[in-house]
Amino acid sequence: MLPVRRKEDRADHIYRVAAEVMCQKGYEATSMNDIADAVGLTKAGIYHYIRGKEDLLFQIMGFGMDMVDEDVIAPAKEIEDPEERLRAIARRHATRILEAGGAVTILLTDDMHALSPAHSRAIFDRQRVYLQFIKETLVGLAAQGKLRDINPSVAAATILGMICWLGRWYNSNGRMTAEQVVRDFVEMVMHAVVLS
Repeated sequence: MLPVRRKEDRADHIYRVAAEVMCQKGYEATSMNDIADAVGLTKAGIYHYIRGKEDLLFQIMGFGMDMVDEDVIAPAKEIEDPEERLRAIARRHATRILEAGGAVTILLTDDMHALSPAHSRAIFDRQRVYLQFIKETLVGLAAQGKLRDINPSVAAATILGMICWLGRWYNSNGRMTAEQVVRDFVEMVMHAVVLS
């Protein structure tokens, strides 16, 4: 692992590691000591970067949404054809999940209730924008006569749930490589919603 030099880099590192710990242990079972130990800081040292556990969860979710905005949504918006855009969304987000792990997986965490109302609303609003983008892509497929006889809202929510679930079960030490999982995953998404 490369040394972390800038404060922003250290914070990003804390978000990534804390997200992995929370994904493995669960938010409630994860203590600040667990996170401090995992990132190699004292408990006092970690408070230099975050204000508390709830704030950390919010920062992780925001960090994950930033990655999705930059690595999935922005490039996909450049693709006019809805079928190719959907393929790119599925491929890029699945790849990002398997590379970044918990920070992106935690986007759909069951721990949203642990956030303050303001933080919960902020994350929910960002998730809704992404969900709407996927839905609009499916509506574009329908306009071309390429969408199966399914509701675009149901399909969008299901696709997003499938993408985020990858990080819960994928094992990088398992029999399949990340590339194989992404390939099969994208084919499943496309066959599920696109008419042959």
